[in-house]
Amino acid sequence: MSTPRVVLLLSGSLRAGSSNETVLRTAQAVTPPGVRTVFYEGLAGLPPFNPDDDAEPLPQPVAALRSAIDAADALLVCTPEYAGTLPGAFKNLLDWTVGGTEICDKPVAWVSAAAPGRGQGAEATLRTVLGYTGAVVVEPACVRVAVGRDPVGADGALTDDGARERIAEVLTLLASYGS
Repeated sequence: MSTPRVVLLLSGSLRAGSSNETVLRTAQAVTPPGVRTVFYEGLAGLPPFNPDDDAEPLPQPVAALRSAIDAADALLVCTPEYAGTLPGAFKNLLDWTVGGTEICDKPVAWVSAAAPGRGQGAEATLRTVLGYTGAVVVEPACVRVAVGRDPVGADGALTDDGARERIAEVLTLLASYGS
C-alpha cells in the first residue's frame, strides 16, 4: 500500500461558510484515492508579519503553518479577491512563507470561486507572491468554479456534479505533479 499524497487546503477567507471554504470542503468530499487533504484552519491566529519575528524560535502559529506546509506534498488555495487583490489576512499568511523554504519547489494550484469577470487581481497577486516563495504553479490545475448558494449541501460542499468533478480533477493533477 502506497503512502497517499497530502494536499494542504488553504482558504484565503476568514468568513465562515464562504464560497472559498465551500470549494475546499468540496475538495475534501471528492478527494480521489491515493490523495489525502488537510484543511489548514489557522489563518485567523497568525500574527501580523514582522521580519524581526521571522527567526527561530518562530511564533507558534507561524511554526505550525510552516510545519503544515512542510508536511504537504502540494498546496491548493482558494481565496477571495478584496479591493482588487488578496485579502490582508491571506497576504499575511503568504508573507510568513516567504522567509521559509517549506513551499520552495512544492506544487501549488488555486481554484477561483469569483464571479465571472472578477478575481484576476487576487490571482495575479497570488502568482507574484508564490514566485517569491519558489513554489511551482501547476497551471492546468488553476481553474474557476462557479459557486452559488443553492448547490451547497449540509456538509458545506458543492452538490453540483460538474463542479465536484472539476475539483477532483484539480486534486488529481496537483497530487500527481512531478510523479
